[in-house]
Parts: sequence; C-alpha cells; structure tokens
Amino acid sequence: MHDTVPMTREGYNKIKAEIHRLEYVEMPLITEKIAEAREEGDLKENAEYHAQRENQGMVMAKVNELKDKIARASIVDVSQLPKDEVVFGCTVTVEDLAYGDEEQFTLVGAGDEDYDKGKILVTSPFGQGLIGKKVGETAEIEAPAGKLKFKILKIELDL
Repeated sequence: MHDTVPMTREGYNKIKAEIHRLEYVEMPLITEKIAEAREEGDLKENAEYHAQRENQGMVMAKVNELKDKIARASIVDVSQLPKDEVVFGCTVTVEDLAYGDEEQFTLVGAGDEDYDKGKILVTSPFGQGLIGKKVGETAEIEAPAGKLKFKILKIELDL
C-alpha cells in the first residue's frame, strides 16, 4: 500500500493526537498492568498477564496503522478543488435509483470519517464511485449486493 491518504489538516491533527494518546497514556497503563500481573507468579496460568499482553499487541497494531496513515498523508486544500463536481471535502446529495431514497454524504479523509453522520472516506469504493460526477449524472458502484446506482442531485463545498 503506497497510495497517499487524502485528509484535511484537522484529520491529520486528530490522528496525531490519537497516536500520542495511545503511546503516552494507554501503553504505560498496559505496561503497569503487565508488571502487576507478572508479580502474581506463574505466567503460564496467569490470565490477566496474557490478556494484557494481547491488549498491548492490539494497541501497538493500532499505533502502527495510524503512523502508516500519517506517513502517507496528503493534506488537501479544498479551496483549490473544482466546485461543480464531486470532490474531496464536498457534501453530495444523491438519489438511490433502486429505492428512490435521498441520501447525503460528505467525502472526507482519514481521521474525519463518521459513518453515522454520513461522513465517508473518499478512498472507499463508494467515495471513489462518486468522485468526478456532476449534478444530473449517475454513479454506478459495485457492492457485494450488486451494482448500486445513485443520481447526483446536489453538490456543496464548504470552504
């Protein structure tokens, strides 16, 4: 994976803060708990020790994943992007042609995604299917359930 990860400055800062929290708050707590569990004796049958070691591994994996995103980060200046097509940072209103539902999505970068609020990754298959489309055009997106079709109704870009 050598692709760049588009993100806003805020998303970048959010990821940096999360890395800092994991490394300087979570990891020392886990290390402390491992030391306490080690003092209880036989490590072969010490469930707390093994649980904390597993937890330590998961936190380190998360830190490494976030550091990889930061290393590949590409800060996007949305003020330089086209205003008449679906681009990074825009909010797009679409009509699901299969059901007639109207939905709204904001295409965001790593660190800003919030699927409950309709903030989807621009690098996701759904985000990629919408990129470059203009009002009135139809986006066809491959999904496990088959091809989804969405008509672009409105594009808004907050600057």
